[in-house]
Amino acid sequence: MLAFPASAFAQKSDPNMGIIPAPVSVDKGKGVFKFTSETIVMVDSPNHKAMRFFAEYLRKSNLALSVTDMSSLDKKKVNTNKTIMLSLNFKGDLPPEGYELKITENNIELKGRGAGMFYGIQTLIQLMEKGSIGDATIPCGTIKDYPRFSYRGMHLDVSRHFFDVAFVKKYIDVMAMYKLNNFHWHLTDDQGWRIEIKKYPKLTEVGSKRAQTKIGRAAGPTSVADLYDNTPHGGFYTQQEVSEIVDYATARYINVIPEIELPGHSLAALAAYPEWSCDAAKTYKVGETWGVYDDAFCPTEQTFNALYDILREVMELFPSKYIHIGGDECNKVSWKKSQFCRELIAEQKLKNEEGLQSYFIGKIEKFVNNQGRQIIGWDEILEGGLAPNATVMSWRGEKGGIAAAQLGHDVIMTPGSGGLYFDHTQSKSSQEPLSIGGFAPLEKAYNYDPIPSVLNEAQQKRVIGVQANLWTEYIATTGKAEYMLLPRMLSLSETAWTPKDKKDYKNFSEQRIPRHLLLLDQAGYNYRVPVPLGAGDSVLKGNKFRIELLPPVTGAKIYYTIDGHEPTENDMVYTAPVDFTVPERNTIIFKSIAITASGKRSIVNTVKMEN
Repeated sequence: MLAFPASAFAQKSDPNMGIIPAPVSVDKGKGVFKFTSETIVMVDSPNHKAMRFFAEYLRKSNLALSVTDMSSLDKKKVNTNKTIMLSLNFKGDLPPEGYELKITENNIELKGRGAGMFYGIQTLIQLMEKGSIGDATIPCGTIKDYPRFSYRGMHLDVSRHFFDVAFVKKYIDVMAMYKLNNFHWHLTDDQGWRIEIKKYPKLTEVGSKRAQTKIGRAAGPTSVADLYDNTPHGGFYTQQEVSEIVDYATARYINVIPEIELPGHSLAALAAYPEWSCDAAKTYKVGETWGVYDDAFCPTEQTFNALYDILREVMELFPSKYIHIGGDECNKVSWKKSQFCRELIAEQKLKNEEGLQSYFIGKIEKFVNNQGRQIIGWDEILEGGLAPNATVMSWRGEKGGIAAAQLGHDVIMTPGSGGLYFDHTQSKSSQEPLSIGGFAPLEKAYNYDPIPSVLNEAQQKRVIGVQANLWTEYIATTGKAEYMLLPRMLSLSETAWTPKDKKDYKNFSEQRIPRHLLLLDQAGYNYRVPVPLGAGDSVLKGNKFRIELLPPVTGAKIYYTIDGHEPTENDMVYTAPVDFTVPERNTIIFKSIAITASGKRSIVNTVKMEN
């Protein structure tokens, strides 16, 4: 755990004091609170999990070895001019998950209840400027804060590529740093079943392993036809590991929502138990390429009973109110071929296979509701009629979410059109790594508003939050996962937390992101280095130009060339604005790259100046 380095810049020039997500209210003060070995950290509930988290942070940061229970102090003998006081028990009310943080040169007082205290601690950590061992300064000010949305989610697909427990914890850590509170864990799909189910051991013995993986895009102009890597891929989480991750997230006020895909995206399960399909004589294998398969769970009582067994074990592991059941991209080909399904449609007086999907989801929802839980599904669960108590994740644009809200259902907005699919490319440059396609730059997710204007006031309240998704078809390593996640997740954080009228992309990207990327670097995260601030691939017309740039990461250097070659650290260092005069009928090509102190690099940016 590391404190923010040298954030005096944020204190002096940024109205948000360098904090991400930007708070509801910031009143900057003068001076700093000096944290020294004489500082007393006092708490009124030392066994509370937020307090334990802060105590551990201070210990690992060499700032304080322990915290003190307020009730054990003789307040007459305490020097209140050198204290940090964290209070869960106070008079007055705060909004849900809200906190108040007051920092003067003499003391710090943080008030919050439950998650509010935890989020106030995250803000306090962001404000710390560490000096020598045992010392830090914290800029003075008063912050009042609470989230815009109650649901602030981040998704991780571990089915297409498996990530170990250590990485999942690291993923949860960065979510907690930026006040996200729901971890959507996509555990099953065609390409792999990743959770141990004791009653059905073949789900992991067979379903967690695929023999090989397709190379390149699954479809489209850059796809590689019928070429595979010949490398087995697999992995799953034991129930003990699942419980360990759930406990780890809970300690950080993050709810873990498991996703068990049904009725489609079920090929890995059918490879293990073909009797759950509509054609048990067929040979199934775990998916080796991406896209949508024809096979789905068959809506027989045998299949439903198996799914009930699976969901019972899942719900024993996850205390979450929500259980995600997928429901997306079920193309129903196997159902259309099935005599059983045709007879069931007639028996239940359903209109067609879309009605059969609604029937399928309805039975699953009834079971989950009977266990005291609620289902979430992707917006395809609207097809054929929405299950009575379902919450809808709107991913195919906002249309599904709007329809669900108008029907009186809770909605989580997560549309790819809003820049919330972090497997999409971050720029249009050919230098970006292979991705599924699409275009989701940092700014797109930041500027997305989860509340559609077509909804009336009552319907708008049905939009309970927003989520971004990290699908991993083309993400095989932890380094690439972090590169695709960061810094875009910080945009999500501000979209989910900060009041709409308090958002300012220029302030976010130029004054706060550079220092947060340095923090993430020091904390051991990989991330995409933005191009130098002020740059942008472009063609400029005229004869006189001035190039003005800023480092996109605090401490990074900018190198450039004007001869058309790709810049490296051996080229000219940008230190001040550069002026150019372009002769008539000539072109100067200015290429720049940012390189951080740790060696991370941006893509090369090109500006053509033509006269």
